[in-house]
Amino acid sequence: MAGGGPACKSHCHGPHRPHVHRSHSVHEDKGLPGPYPIAEDPSTCDIVKATQYGMLERCKELVEAGYDVRQPDKENVTLLHWAAINNRQELVKYYLSKGAVVDQLGGDLNSTPLHWATRQGHLPMVVLLLKCGADPSLIDGEGFSSIHLAVLFQHMPIIAYLIAKGQNIDTTDFNGQTPLMLTVQKAFGPEPMKFLLKFNPSLNAVDNVQKNTALHWAIASGNTSAVDLLLEAGASLDIKNVKLFLVLASSLTFMWAIGYIMDLSSDSWLLKGGLLLSLLFVMSLFVRQLVGLKNLRYLPTAFLLSSVFWMSMTWFFWFLPDTTHTNVILKITVVFSLMGLLYYFYKTWSTDPGYIKTSEEERKENIIALAETGCLDFRTFCTSCLVRKPLRSVHCLACQACVARYDQHSLWTGQCVGIGNHYYYLLFLFFLTMTGVWLLYGTLQYWSNHCAANFHQDGAWMYFAQTVSCSPWVSYISSVTCFHTLWASLWLTVQLYQIVFLGLTSHERMNLLVQRKSSKHPVSLRRTPYNLGCFQNLADFFQCSCFGMFKPNLIDWTKQYKLFHLSKEKNVHSV
Repeated sequence: MAGGGPACKSHCHGPHRPHVHRSHSVHEDKGLPGPYPIAEDPSTCDIVKATQYGMLERCKELVEAGYDVRQPDKENVTLLHWAAINNRQELVKYYLSKGAVVDQLGGDLNSTPLHWATRQGHLPMVVLLLKCGADPSLIDGEGFSSIHLAVLFQHMPIIAYLIAKGQNIDTTDFNGQTPLMLTVQKAFGPEPMKFLLKFNPSLNAVDNVQKNTALHWAIASGNTSAVDLLLEAGASLDIKNVKLFLVLASSLTFMWAIGYIMDLSSDSWLLKGGLLLSLLFVMSLFVRQLVGLKNLRYLPTAFLLSSVFWMSMTWFFWFLPDTTHTNVILKITVVFSLMGLLYYFYKTWSTDPGYIKTSEEERKENIIALAETGCLDFRTFCTSCLVRKPLRSVHCLACQACVARYDQHSLWTGQCVGIGNHYYYLLFLFFLTMTGVWLLYGTLQYWSNHCAANFHQDGAWMYFAQTVSCSPWVSYISSVTCFHTLWASLWLTVQLYQIVFLGLTSHERMNLLVQRKSSKHPVSLRRTPYNLGCFQNLADFFQCSCFGMFKPNLIDWTKQYKLFHLSKEKNVHSV
């Protein structure tokens, strides 16, 4: 432990605490200074208990009476240790002014006050001790430096602050293990690992005892998520591009094969069903073995592009020969819709959605500034990207980046939608809807020209069966078209409603809906700091003046940290 009993040396059951009776440290769990306990009379407390409870005046009284602040107690623990573990900042300043040694070793684990504060996750105390000259590279009785302890107990803000103040991310412990090696062995879940990888640690460093790299330790510990992350950290971009190409090629082939089977001359739907099941089995094996389950996140994008490709082929080879020479407007409109769809899909996918970018020096400066002002929390700082978070920005888990005025991570484009490409995304939805409508119109024209079924005479079921039998491929593509048209038109409507009437992004609206369900007080979607009225919302989003009637607000949401022109600030962080 940090200063006490030898019985608790495991890192798996929470932070090490000093050997102290519960009555001695009622505020220790929260690490916050609290009021004097009602049952205790400050005048009767010894200096150790007074330090644990933060009784500044009592401590001063005893020190002025001659108590040596450097004198350890019977457990070899100094007053500075007790003040550090209980986050008593004023007492730390006072003891140091009276000659306390900032790096005094004490307790069963021979730890410094900085080690104790780090184990407990007291960032303000860590900041204070470093300012007072504490050495974070010192090793305790278990062989760990401060950064190793912060990693073991997953205190991310402390890790960030120590590195920003110059601590080496590849600092080794007594056994030559780096923080990265400890993380893959001890940490639960992928987040601590992702956090450390942001600091560019060495992936090839080996420890002194086993001569293992972090990857070796991850494999030995059975930490499969860490193995994947380490391989990705050193993976070639070309390999990822090949995987994406394989997903797209398999999707194109799979969609064609479904249509081909449905279009077979055989009337046995049982045979066709068997062939479709066999095809599904073969494709699942292909995806599992060659593409990999992790790359299935690209599947919706590949399905959309494959759908657009076969929808286009169906138009040009099935529907276009049926159109008359007088239907020139229809031909031009369809071609225009397809070109617009592909262009704005590409713009949405390729345009920077508004990633928050900072240099390494700026990151360290922000970490130090936020930590030393007590603002290094998840509302103002992203522990994954190591950046100060502007208003309305959100960290996207899929992209592993913070995005300004984040709307969503689009399932269909495989890209985040933010301030940089939201406009293109709306146009993509519009042209996808328009393309779908014209293709459905072409389907009806094709059926009327080639299928003998009559809806009024034959009834709905007979009409459906005859049209499907008439041209299974056209029926198959029309169902795919109907699906894309439906979701695109509905989502376009929702997007326009949010932009015009609420002035909110999809993420902000969902957060408010969740708050509305859990809050006892009414939460309004329309009364937010970002809703400036329908016309002003439109002018701001599209950055148009509407013939001089409105003046768009020019806001750089990648660097906007305060509401400088809006009056309703109370719900900013909750939105």
